[in-house]
Amino acid sequence: MARSRGAPDPRSPVPRRTTGEPVRGRRRSAPPVTALADQPGRTREGAGGRDVWRGVLRSGGVRMLVLPVSAVLGILVTRLVIDNYGAAAFAQYGLLVGIGTLLPFADLGMAAAVVNAVAASSDVRADDHLRRVVVTAVRILLCSALVLTLVAAGITVAGLWPTLLGSGLLPGSGPLVAMACVVLIAVGLPVGIGQRVLAGLGRNHVAIAVLGLQTPLVLGTLVLLLASDVPGGSVIAAVPFAVTLALSVVCTVLAARRLRPTLGQALRDVPRLRSVRGARVFDVAWPMLVQMIALPLAMQTDRLVLSHIAGPGELGEYNLASQMFTPIWAVVNAAGFTLWPVFARARARGSESSPLPMAAAFGGLAAGMALVVALASPWLADLASGGVISLGPALVVAFSALMVLQAVKYPLGMFLTDPPGLRYQAYMIVAMLPVNLGLSWVFGLWWGAVGPVVGSIVGVLLFQVLGTLFYVRRRLRTAAAANTAGTGETAARVGSSA
Repeated sequence: MARSRGAPDPRSPVPRRTTGEPVRGRRRSAPPVTALADQPGRTREGAGGRDVWRGVLRSGGVRMLVLPVSAVLGILVTRLVIDNYGAAAFAQYGLLVGIGTLLPFADLGMAAAVVNAVAASSDVRADDHLRRVVVTAVRILLCSALVLTLVAAGITVAGLWPTLLGSGLLPGSGPLVAMACVVLIAVGLPVGIGQRVLAGLGRNHVAIAVLGLQTPLVLGTLVLLLASDVPGGSVIAAVPFAVTLALSVVCTVLAARRLRPTLGQALRDVPRLRSVRGARVFDVAWPMLVQMIALPLAMQTDRLVLSHIAGPGELGEYNLASQMFTPIWAVVNAAGFTLWPVFARARARGSESSPLPMAAAFGGLAAGMALVVALASPWLADLASGGVISLGPALVVAFSALMVLQAVKYPLGMFLTDPPGLRYQAYMIVAMLPVNLGLSWVFGLWWGAVGPVVGSIVGVLLFQVLGTLFYVRRRLRTAAAANTAGTGETAARVGSSA
C-alpha cells in the first residue's frame, strides 16, 4: 500500500529523547508559563498577583493560628514540668531547648540551594538538575550531622557540658540529655530537606502547619510520661527535639509525594558517590551561611549588651517588649518566605517583577499589627508582669518601628535570592554587624532599654532596607534596559526580513 506524502513510516523506529535533551535542528525554547502553572504548588501569576497574595496570607494566617495555640499549650507544659519535676528540671528544659537557636548555621546554607532549584524547575517530577542539587544537599547535610554528633560525643566524654552550659544543667543525667538533644538536631538536618522542598513548591503553609503540631505533641508526650509514672524530669528536655524530628519526616514524606519520583531517586543516589555526581550549590550556600551566622549576631545580642551596661530592670523591660512584638516578626517571616519561590520562578522565566509594591504592603500590614500591640501594651505588660514591669512609650514606638522595617526589607531580600543577590545581602549584613553592635552599646548607655532597639533600627534601615533597595532598583533598571534592547533587536530583524 502506497504511503501518502508527509505521513510517517510505521516501520521506522521512533527516536527516544531523554528529559532535557534538545531536539536536533531546533532551537530550544523556554518552557511555557502553563507548564509551570500546572505543576503542584505552581502559580500562573507573577509577584503581586492574586495567587501570590493567597499564598502569603495563607502562610501568615497559619502562623497566626499556630502562635496563640503554641503559647497557651507552652504555658501548660511549663506548669506540668514545674509541678511534677521541679524548678530545676524546668530550668534545664529551657536551657537545652535553646540549643537549637544557637545552631542556625548547621544547615550550611543548603536551604537556599534546594528552594531555588525546586522553584526554578520547569518539571519537578523529571528534572535532572533538581535531582542532583538534592543529592549534593543531602550529602553535605549528612556530613554536617556527622560532625555535630562527633562534637557532642566528644564534649560528653570530656565532661565539658557543665562548663559550657553552666549550673542550669542537672548533675548526673544532664550531660547525656544535652548530647541527645544535639544528636537529634543533627539527625534532623538531612531529614528536614522536605520543608525546603515544600517551600520551593509554594506549599510553605503546609510545613508551618505540620511543624505547628510540635507543642501539642510535646504536651501529649508529657502527659503520657506522667500517667505512666516515668521519671522523666531530665529526659523531658529532649522530647521537643524528638517531636521536631518526627514532624520533619512527615514533611519530607509529603514533599516526596509531590516530587515523585525525583526526590526518591535523589535519596537513593546519595550513597552512590562514584557513579552519581551532584550539582553546584555553594554559589548560593556560602552567602546564605554568612547571613545565618552574622544576622543573629547583629540582631540577637541586644540582651547581652543590656546585661553588661544596664541593670536588671532595663533588661526586664526589653525582654517583655520583645516578647510582645516578636510574634509580628514570626508572622512576617512565615508570610514573606512564600515569596522566595515566586521570585525564583520569575527569574527562571526571565520575567522579574518589582518587589517594591509587596514591600510597601508588608510594611503597612506590619504597621497595623504593631499599632494593635502598642495600644494593648499597657494591659499586656500588667498581665504578664503583675504590674512589676511597665513599658515606656519610647520603647514601644521603637519596637514598632523595628517591626515595620523588618517587614519592608523581607520582600526585597526574597527578590535577591540568586547568587549575586545573596552575596550582596551577605556583604550588607557583615557591614551592618559592627555598626549595629556599636550603636546599640552607645545608645544603651544613653537611653537604657530603648538604646539597643534604636541601634538595630539604624542598622536595618541603612543596610537592609536602603542598601537593598538601591541594589534592587539598579537590577530592575538593568533588566528593563535589556528588555528594551531585546525588543528593538527583534523589531530590526523583522523589518530586515520583510
